[in-house]
Amino acid sequence: MQHPARPQARPQARRATTADAPALVRLRVVMLHDMGAPIGDESAEWRSAALDWFTQSLDDPNTFAAFVVDDPRHGIVSNAIGQCDRHAPSPGNPGGLRGHLFNVCTEPAHRGHGYARDCVQALIDWFATQTSVSVVDLNATTGSGNLYQSLGFAPSRHPALQLRRDQMTVPVPPPTG
Repeated sequence: MQHPARPQARPQARRATTADAPALVRLRVVMLHDMGAPIGDESAEWRSAALDWFTQSLDDPNTFAAFVVDDPRHGIVSNAIGQCDRHAPSPGNPGGLRGHLFNVCTEPAHRGHGYARDCVQALIDWFATQTSVSVVDLNATTGSGNLYQSLGFAPSRHPALQLRRDQMTVPVPPPTG
């Protein structure tokens, strides 16, 4: 008598280790490509710098965490990353520690299964239970806002602005004379 096949358990988010650093870089490539950023080829200098950065950051479990979904057949297919940053203390944040959630990405073939949500929720739990951050920031791409809002994120009271290096100018002193 043949037994019916058991449905395979849905992979759960787990905390990444330094051995997962190459997968974090791979998923960063996917995310940046999806955002239209110029990623270059596999020899692009930023990729090896990112691998070094992820490897070093994963060695600091008090201020950095990455959560991944590791599919038994396909390997790591989703991730979300969080980091604690020191800022000047304020009335709403006497310790000055802020969280930043970033690099949320799922391989295209594995989207729609809730893996990104699982990774983000695991990071929220890490921020809440293992750090003293009082606020967690993130930058959402078009189309991802619903996920983040459903997890409690709301627009900031003070929108972020940026000044990119190529837009920085050094004032030229007036001629003396």
